[in-house]
Amino acid sequence: MSALELLPIVQGFRCLVCSATVDVATPMSWRCPHASDSDRHHVLSIVQRTAELSDTGDEQPFLAFRRHLAWDAFAAARGLTPLARIALVDELDDLVAAVDGTGFVRTPCDRSSALSDLLGFSADGGVWIKDETANVAGSHKARHLFTVMLHLLTLERLGELGERRPLAIASCGNAALAAATLAAAVSWPLTVFVPPSAAPAVLARLAGLGAEVVICRRQASDPPGDPCVHRFREALGRGSIPFAVQGPENAWCLDGGRTIGWELADARFDRVFVQSGGGALVACVGAGLVDGGGGTVVHAVQTEGCAPLARAWNLAAERGGWAQAANHWGELMWPWEAEPHSAADGILDDETYDWLGAFQAMGDIGGPIVVAEHFVEQANTLATAHTSIPASHTGTAGLAGLLAARAANPQLIGADERVAVIFSGVRR
Repeated sequence: MSALELLPIVQGFRCLVCSATVDVATPMSWRCPHASDSDRHHVLSIVQRTAELSDTGDEQPFLAFRRHLAWDAFAAARGLTPLARIALVDELDDLVAAVDGTGFVRTPCDRSSALSDLLGFSADGGVWIKDETANVAGSHKARHLFTVMLHLLTLERLGELGERRPLAIASCGNAALAAATLAAAVSWPLTVFVPPSAAPAVLARLAGLGAEVVICRRQASDPPGDPCVHRFREALGRGSIPFAVQGPENAWCLDGGRTIGWELADARFDRVFVQSGGGALVACVGAGLVDGGGGTVVHAVQTEGCAPLARAWNLAAERGGWAQAANHWGELMWPWEAEPHSAADGILDDETYDWLGAFQAMGDIGGPIVVAEHFVEQANTLATAHTSIPASHTGTAGLAGLLAARAANPQLIGADERVAVIFSGVRR
């Protein structure tokens, strides 16, 4: 079967909480149909036919794995031909490259001999680094949003979108830059809700990309949780489109993020450590690895200064384990009470929004790793000294998880294991 003849396998979405289903052809199906402002404890997951992971070999991941993308199934169901769908991916990719200097390509995943030797791995095992710092906007975040933008452009091309409503996102850095890059590529208005601690370099880049930036301070009248998310949700109430990297706000972000897991799947890693803020990356990497045959142990990494996912995981063990967690959302996941703090500031989400997807990714054989701040610092120091990758503390948090796990239990990871970490988030 040629690349043009590949049939999409995604059928739609199903809510992990209430089991509501949404057909893949449904336009702008961002949230579970039963979700509301008073009941946000819903999240859609992708439903697909069982099929062997198909890779056309294209360097553009959204073409290489096109058959497995919900976006491709949506566009096909709405009447776009295979050639038209491929052309739309190419067109948007070219527009993004014109803004960012690079388009979407498979990111490298190479063994670090220096780190492998330093950490005592054998020649058969070691540490592989999947480097997302040269990706669009310097992190993996744009992958999540690329399929959301393709969804919107499909509707616009079909004459079903109407007037372009503003896009909105809440983010402290990497996701905001990704959103602003994609929005600038197609001249779509975007509002970014950021905390007062947002880096000046990030704010300057957002302004240069034409995004409207709203700095969100905690207000006495706010409910618990991230004030940026509160202002973001208020914008949605005024009609903005959720250009978000949180599955409960826009399930379509969980589509493109899986490309990272698919790229990792072929290498057959024993274990992968994934930094976790909102949880979408963990959920997507895990889903992609399952599509590739499974068997990889997934660890989500959080810091001591903000670890709501690990807290939920430990509490879930008292309530039937991870598989029953969807029945206990309010008892397991709520905003971190203390002010989040860490040098890995990109994973300080008050809540792990995609915690259910992260639970599925870790399953029975994985689990979260909570790292002390000295491991956050040590990981970045080692990465700077022994690689040429300009990753931030957020970007090297997966390596911090590996260091912390080995320190807590030296027997956990064998010397022959093939371990992957994802460096995502460039130092600014």
